[in-house]
Amino acid sequence: MSAGHICQGVYHGGVERSPKAFDLALFFAALSDPTRLRLLNLMNGREVCVCYFVEILGQGQPKISRHLAYLRKAGIVMARREGKWMHYRIVAPSHDGASKLLSETLNVLRAQKAMQVDLARLEKACCAPRRAAALETAPLPVLVEAPHCETC
Repeated sequence: MSAGHICQGVYHGGVERSPKAFDLALFFAALSDPTRLRLLNLMNGREVCVCYFVEILGQGQPKISRHLAYLRKAGIVMARREGKWMHYRIVAPSHDGASKLLSETLNVLRAQKAMQVDLARLEKACCAPRRAAALETAPLPVLVEAPHCETC
């Protein structure tokens, strides 16, 4: 037997892989971008279709999708496909400390005037008798926690 063959058996034969450790640096980096904070604010307590983010933030779908992918990679957001629509919602990070920090961050965001403006625009976009053309066939945001308006 050669040494290379022995090493291969040692490293690949029946070794259990440990779950990937939570990446705190990635978590904090995800929270360091204003657009990602706005996205988290809009998802707080609800599942939202990506088309609403595009409409509310006034940014292109590719840019929004890149930010959402970053939040997913950081373990803060999950996605669900329904036909052609992608829905996003916040999930508690697997790290207890990060989960507490995210919760507090969401509370701080909720109190910011600019974030309240975004939420008001979301409410108007989903609850108006006539929605914007880009949102006419889009599914409404789904509440995950407390309702954000009486008609949604």
